[in-house]
Amino acid sequence: MTTITDHTANPAPLGLLGFGMTTVLLNLHNAGFFELGSMILAMGIFYGGMAQVITGVMEWKKGNTFGTVAFTSYGLFWLSLVALIVMPNLGWAPKAENSAMVAYLTMWGIFTGVLFIGTLRLNRALQLVFFTLTLLFFLLALGDYLENPSIKIFSGYEGILCGFLAIYTGLAQVLNEVYGRVVWPLGTVSA
Repeated sequence: MTTITDHTANPAPLGLLGFGMTTVLLNLHNAGFFELGSMILAMGIFYGGMAQVITGVMEWKKGNTFGTVAFTSYGLFWLSLVALIVMPNLGWAPKAENSAMVAYLTMWGIFTGVLFIGTLRLNRALQLVFFTLTLLFFLLALGDYLENPSIKIFSGYEGILCGFLAIYTGLAQVLNEVYGRVVWPLGTVSA
C-alpha cells in the first residue's frame, strides 16, 4: 500500500481573490462609479474567469468537490457574462432579452443558494461570501425584472461588499498560512 502525501499549495485563495476583485470592479460599475469597459471585461476573462477555472482544476486534484464545483462554475460564469456582453457587439448573436437575463441571474442565484448551504459546514467567512453572493444574484435579477435602476445601484453596493468579503477570505487564508497562526480569523465552524 502506497501513501500519497499532498504537498501542493491551497488553491482557494487564488480563486477567492479572482472572484472577489472582479466582483468589486463590476459592482463599482453597477453602483454607478464608472462605465462598463475593457478593464472589467479583461478582469472577467482572465482573473475572474480563467484563474477560477484553473483553481477549480487544482481543487479537483486535491479531492475537494465543493471547491471544484464552486471555482470552476464561477470562472465559467465570468466567461459567460463577458460573452453575453461582447458577442452582440461583435455581431455574433443578438443581445439577450431582459427576461433572459432575469432567468440567467435567477439560475445563478439558486445555484449559489444551494452552495451556501454547503458552507454551513465550512467557515463563517465563506458563509458570508456565499450568502451575499446569493443575495446579489437575486437583487440583480429583480432589478432587471422590474427594470429599476435604483435596485441595480443598490445591488452594486451589495456586490462590492460581497467582493470584499471574498478578498478578505482569500487573503486571510494566505496570511494565516504564511504566519502559521490565525492572523485574520475565518470563523471556524465546529463539526
